[in-house]
Order: sequence, then C-alpha cells, then structure tokens
Amino acid sequence: MNPKEFLGKENEKLIVEAIGRAESNTSGEIRVHIESKCKGEVLDRAAWLFKKLGMQATAARNGVLIYLSVNDRKFAIIGDSGINKVVPAGFWDDIKAMMISHFTQGEYSIGLINGIEMSGQQLKQYFPHLADDVNELPDEISYGN
Repeated sequence: MNPKEFLGKENEKLIVEAIGRAESNTSGEIRVHIESKCKGEVLDRAAWLFKKLGMQATAARNGVLIYLSVNDRKFAIIGDSGINKVVPAGFWDDIKAMMISHFTQGEYSIGLINGIEMSGQQLKQYFPHLADDVNELPDEISYGN
C-alpha cells in the first residue's frame, strides 16, 4: 500500500490539526512519519528517521516522532534526549497501549489522533507551552516508501 494513500486526505488533515492542538499545550514538537515497510528493527528505524527529519534540532530537545509502518504493522513513539532526561520510565506505555487498541480495530486515524493529543497532554507537565513558543518543526505528516 502506498503510505500517502493510507489515511486519505481528510484523515491526514485531521491528524495535522491534532498535532497543532497538541502543540498548543506544550513546547514539544510532534511529528508523524508513515511508510509502507520498516527497514530493520522498528525502534532503530524510528531513531534513524528522527535524525534524518532533523527532529534533534529543537532548542529543548523535546521532539516526538510517531512512526508507523503500514504493511509491517509496526509502530514506535520516540522522544528526544530532553524528554528522556525528565520523564519517568514507561512514559509512553499508556499512549502506545491506547494506540494499539485502535490499530487492531483498523482505526488508524483515531489511534494517531488520540496518541498525538495524549502526547501533548503528557508533555505539558514537563514542557509547557510558552508565550514565545515557536513551531520549530513542520506539523505535516512525512512519508517514506
């Protein structure tokens, strides 16, 4: 399946809007990357894409990547070093569990939207949105092959 066609234009728009809403709660930067096939281990691939997408370039090192491999049915959520320094172990576990419950029902857009919004709420306590906050990374979904 072509990853650009996986969600459909309307759902893609809703996901981008969810990123905007989530980032209105936090100075954290959230991105979604979708591709058809995961090359290697899912966490390794997500970490490689995190760097390739320049997500480590945020001032507070508080970027979050939600990675989804459509054909392999794999996904990962990873945060940058600024997040990992301050959040407790298992920080992403509830978000992942909720997303998996939607994904297993075929509700990929709902799972992504809810995961994005939960991420924004969770990050708010560690990285609150500041009056002078700048959107450091694009909100659009990125795609691979």
